[in-house]
Amino acid sequence: MAEFKSDFLRTLQERGFIHQISDETGLDDLFAKETVTAYIGFDPTASSLHAGSLIQIMMLHWMQATGHRAISLMGGGTGMVGDPSFKEESRQLMTIDTIEGNIASIKRCFSNYLTYGEGPKDALMINNAEWLRSLNYLEFLRDVGRHFSVNRMLSFDSVKTRLDREQSLSFLEFNYMILQAYDFVELSKRYDCRLQMGGSDQWGNIVNGIDLGHRMGTKQLFALTSPLLTTASGAKMGKSATGAVWLNADLLSAYDFWQYWRNTEDADVSRFLKLYTTLPMDEIARLSALAGSEINEVKKILATEVTAILHGRAAAELAAETARKTFEEGGLSENLPTVDVPAAELEAGIGLLSLIVRAGLAASNGEARRHVQGGAVRINDEAVSDERKVIGTGEVTADGIIKLSLGKKKHILIRPAV
Repeated sequence: MAEFKSDFLRTLQERGFIHQISDETGLDDLFAKETVTAYIGFDPTASSLHAGSLIQIMMLHWMQATGHRAISLMGGGTGMVGDPSFKEESRQLMTIDTIEGNIASIKRCFSNYLTYGEGPKDALMINNAEWLRSLNYLEFLRDVGRHFSVNRMLSFDSVKTRLDREQSLSFLEFNYMILQAYDFVELSKRYDCRLQMGGSDQWGNIVNGIDLGHRMGTKQLFALTSPLLTTASGAKMGKSATGAVWLNADLLSAYDFWQYWRNTEDADVSRFLKLYTTLPMDEIARLSALAGSEINEVKKILATEVTAILHGRAAAELAAETARKTFEEGGLSENLPTVDVPAAELEAGIGLLSLIVRAGLAASNGEARRHVQGGAVRINDEAVSDERKVIGTGEVTADGIIKLSLGKKKHILIRPAV
């Protein structure tokens, strides 16, 4: 890969963000001589993004940090169709109300990474519903659809994979790539946007937009994709044993988010410091050289730095201190995740398996039973082996809580509520 002269591409290269660029020299020249506008699209399929989206959000962060303009495009229009890329089946269609609710919820985390405003280098948050929902179908087919070759669209990996598996691809989904390409053209015309970024699975869709722009008379457009990340053991980024690692605090606490990064595999620490923190490269090099037991301290730094960007420095340091008290001192911290249970229910007694599920430590009674049989469950730091045990007010400690633990690293406080 080329040696870049622009701050943005050099930063992305040294931190490991670059997988493919459509025209390295042309894009580098553009970044070196003017303020560039670039975008990444986010489809509102849930009320929060998860950690798998952080690599894209950090790319937008570095756009702004190196003096350029970032657009976070919310898929209020494309979300009505759903991106079929590498999915084994069609997405569930969402109502407009659901989409709008998800967008409003997702927006909350972006301002931790980007500064939005009206200035020339302030980030923009735009909803593609602005132009997609009002399209006239016949005019769109004539003016835009005529530029697309079905033969070429069928050759894209995201489509080919579905067809090779003989899984149906609806006409609705087939239109997604046309709409995404049209987004690029609209953003180019409205905001002089020259670059679309995304994960490597989006390469075909982005190149489609470049080609459509060329046919519809825009300036030259560019594509840049990041590698699709997995952990060293092959797990998908953004997923944990208990489910998605959400970015919104109402779905995942700052403490649990911190724990996810603290549990990073040794082989991933250096790479994650580069991708997910803003620490200087020389500091990352120093931390990456540490070995043995010191790597656990580096993991705590990684967890604290990633959490500080999303949840704030105070919340990150509180999470780190909570973990230290819980694991290193064997103490009980009031800042552990808490589940309120009506006092009347505790007085009547709750089955252990039901309580484990209710606390989010298992998805079903069957999974909870396996945890108990495996010796992983403790109540107030005492191992529990009886899966039929009933938990009640007798387990409430002098602190007014019940500490429910799964293994050494997952602890939930059960608090009686009036």
